[in-house]
Amino acid sequence: MTAPDRDLELTAACTEHGFDLSAPMQIGGSFTSLVRDGRTLYLSGQIPRIGDHISVTGVVGAEVSLERAKRAAGIAMLRALTLLRQELGSLERLQGVLRVTVFVHCTADFTQHSEVADGASDVLWRVLGPAGAHTRTSVGVLQLPKNAAVELDLIAAEAPPES
Repeated sequence: MTAPDRDLELTAACTEHGFDLSAPMQIGGSFTSLVRDGRTLYLSGQIPRIGDHISVTGVVGAEVSLERAKRAAGIAMLRALTLLRQELGSLERLQGVLRVTVFVHCTADFTQHSEVADGASDVLWRVLGPAGAHTRTSVGVLQLPKNAAVELDLIAAEAPPES
């Protein structure tokens, strides 16, 4: 998939989820959303925030369905990809995503963490194609910031400069 295709696909996916790429990204604390170490990019946790609204809140397996939780993971991933695009100028400059960790705010008996995380992984594959291949961990937790149903963080790699 070429760069214009990645950036266009990101725009299309954001539009489908009601996420405005041009809106400022809100963060919820005294930290930075992205830190670079050479070509490695570390992103802070992203929740399913659209503008100033957390789009999916609550406990997965109780008041939040599996489908809504997957959507929450997809929105969180769109936020992460938007931050990468802002940092790199275009997703063309992204070599790939190395690792994704998905935290699911869930009941004690909920066991479909991986299926929730598929919502984030599906967005990566859609937008980045083969560069969306990644390692992943998904875990259940008692609580997340702002009562979000899902939070994720990731590590990505910038493509080497062309010679």
